[in-house]
Amino acid sequence: MTGQKVRWGILATGGMAARFTADLVDLPDAEVVAVASRTEASAKAFAERFGIPRAYGGWETLARDEDVDVVYVATPHSAHRTAAGLCLEAGRNVLCEKPFTLNAREAAELVALAREKNVFLMEAMWMFCNPLVRRLKTLVDDGAIGEVRSLQADFGLEGPFPPAHRLRDPAQGGGALLDLGVYPVSFAQLLLGEPSDVAARAVLSEEGVDLQTGALLSHDGGALASLHCSITGGTPNSASITGSEGRIDVPNGFFFPDHFVLHRTGREPQEFRADPADGPRESLRHEAEEVMRALRAGESESPLVPLDGTLAVMRTLDAIRDRVGVRYPGERGEAAEPVVTPA
Repeated sequence: MTGQKVRWGILATGGMAARFTADLVDLPDAEVVAVASRTEASAKAFAERFGIPRAYGGWETLARDEDVDVVYVATPHSAHRTAAGLCLEAGRNVLCEKPFTLNAREAAELVALAREKNVFLMEAMWMFCNPLVRRLKTLVDDGAIGEVRSLQADFGLEGPFPPAHRLRDPAQGGGALLDLGVYPVSFAQLLLGEPSDVAARAVLSEEGVDLQTGALLSHDGGALASLHCSITGGTPNSASITGSEGRIDVPNGFFFPDHFVLHRTGREPQEFRADPADGPRESLRHEAEEVMRALRAGESESPLVPLDGTLAVMRTLDAIRDRVGVRYPGERGEAAEPVVTPA
């Protein structure tokens, strides 16, 4: 694939699909050649909006399109297993939105399928591809703050969201944890790895999804990660990592920061700012560029967003849901008992 444009297919036509496609069409080495939706009318409208030559009223047709190098899956996460699975079965490379799936079982099935078919698969965890987040990780890994002792991160939206909203619908994997909490959990794992123990509490809605959740992750070596997510109140959306020799503070929007501050004992605070050449902080281009780099290199997964890491995040999300008693329709096994009284 060296030296030629990477041809993208877009599966779904919602807000995330539009955001990603808008960034794709600005990349000189990317070409969006097809889009699919459950209805042909929706696919055609999206195709006209972005100048995409082919519009399909069905996911299967896109999955079978031999002119598509990689498919971006942007359905609600309750449909990720089905949508991404169709593409992988057909031999298409896939970039799948976060959260990767509803649960770790579905995630493991997709990873096993990709490895069986020897095709590329990556979770669209754009935070891991962000240049400034990568710089932060390098500093932590290189010992800039010593041994990490604790990490705090939060992500909350003000709401309110009515009961009919997607975020309140159990059938669509609703709740704060999977939509928002995946960011703090992934951030903690990026720096600390998979936890050895998980504790959590939540406030549940009448529908049985979490309105807000707090989790405490324990890691081998003694580090603790305190995480929070909410769809009932806007939070600072900030993060802080404290080590034995200093601290890093990431202000509002830790998953797409424009700067962070390194504090070290006996030294002046040091600010690290995003490079304007990297584009707007909300840009999704970096994950697209990583996918295309990996495809040209013949890689079946990205070292920035490794599949084993995605599986570990899903296991942690499952553990948190188990602790707070959230289970979605169709999941195997009996629902866990809630540890809080529903709000």
